[in-house]
Amino acid sequence: MAPVTEPIETVEWQGKQVPVWPMRTIDYGLLLSQDPAEVEKVVAACLEDGYFQLDLDGIDGRRMLEDRQAVLNLMDRFFSAPLEAKNEYGLIDSHLGYEPLGSRTGAFGAGTKDGYEMLKVSRDEIQQGSPRVPSPIKNSGDLHILEQAIGSCNTVTKVILSALSSGMNLTGTERFEKSHRNDRPSTTTLSMMHYLPAEVTGQDKIGHQKHTDISSLTLLFSDQWGLQIRPPGECGAREMGFVAPKKGCAFVHVGDSLRFASGMKFQSCIHRVVPFNPSEHRYSIAYFLRAEDDTMFMDSEGRYVTAKDWHDEKFKAFTDPPVWQAMAPKSMILGGMVEDGADDPEPVAPFVPAVAKQTAIEV
Repeated sequence: MAPVTEPIETVEWQGKQVPVWPMRTIDYGLLLSQDPAEVEKVVAACLEDGYFQLDLDGIDGRRMLEDRQAVLNLMDRFFSAPLEAKNEYGLIDSHLGYEPLGSRTGAFGAGTKDGYEMLKVSRDEIQQGSPRVPSPIKNSGDLHILEQAIGSCNTVTKVILSALSSGMNLTGTERFEKSHRNDRPSTTTLSMMHYLPAEVTGQDKIGHQKHTDISSLTLLFSDQWGLQIRPPGECGAREMGFVAPKKGCAFVHVGDSLRFASGMKFQSCIHRVVPFNPSEHRYSIAYFLRAEDDTMFMDSEGRYVTAKDWHDEKFKAFTDPPVWQAMAPKSMILGGMVEDGADDPEPVAPFVPAVAKQTAIEV
């Protein structure tokens, strides 16, 4: 069959035109109602792509959008605080606490560090009413904002899990949500990330390295460009391309744990973050829904491991020096996903990106 030529959006970055990869948009209201066509659509997105946009701009999803805005306001206050206050507890555990700028490998591998600072709040601690959060946001108002946001994110991601279980004809204890119960310990986390401008970080602290997420599902909010994905090889992708922010939507992608739980049927999303506009402060919110700590599955190395063991091993790989990362199995950072094509290894030079335009490629 001859290749189909269809228009695809591109955007100028690093002096060249880079794809803006298209993707399905799933209607949250229809998914909540278990609409058969929408369930089929979200299952196809996870089987074929590993990601989709989730339209929350309806009566059932607008509360989530309001909670997101409240968290963004909280983040502005928190990240403006002195470093000593933000780092009051440090990184308490791998899924909990504050990570300062440059804690991990950057977007362009060895020789670069990450270009963001991050605060992670544990869902378990919020639910138990004893969250360890730094003093700038440890007040009843901000704790209420965090509780509301985590509750909304939890509901949204559980609706997706339920739809996927139904669409995959899973029953009883095989249903995905049965290993994501609210009363069982997990490393589920609300993470708030602040990417700093290049004039602050310099050229050696850039973005966020290429990886797949540890989580079952990631619910990601950002109004700013910078997220890049690499679609699975069967989609014809040979380079990283951008995700266009979409008003009223969250970007959802499958992580390692759900891929493992699906028997490797679902795709995990290979992604990274780069400075699209190096002069701006970039903010994003990610809810990492993770399986219960003692959930067992076969990982990408063919081992039977618990969700907690996989989380801890992969987090260590994220924070290891590049030389140690190179010695670890490639399946650790990418969750066993196979790539198609090479990355652009060059550091980002400051520039003002051009307006996206239409071009044609073969798919």
